[in-house]
Amino acid sequence: RPDSDVDVLVSFSSEAHYTLLDLARMESELEEIFGRRVDLVERSAIEKSRNYIRRKSILSSAETIYAG
Repeated sequence: RPDSDVDVLVSFSSEAHYTLLDLARMESELEEIFGRRVDLVERSAIEKSRNYIRRKSILSSAETIYAG
């Protein structure tokens, strides 16, 4: 749907140092790129979720679009 948001699941290396402001900037930049609202979620947050069904659904449907 053209009016739906884009869900972006991100993973960072253990050596990566970033702040909440960095995540907000990333989300804003992705919104400019995609031209729609973006929900940026860290993979580790999903992996720690107590909601097994939600966790399984998200992780099983995730697609890698960039790995660096």
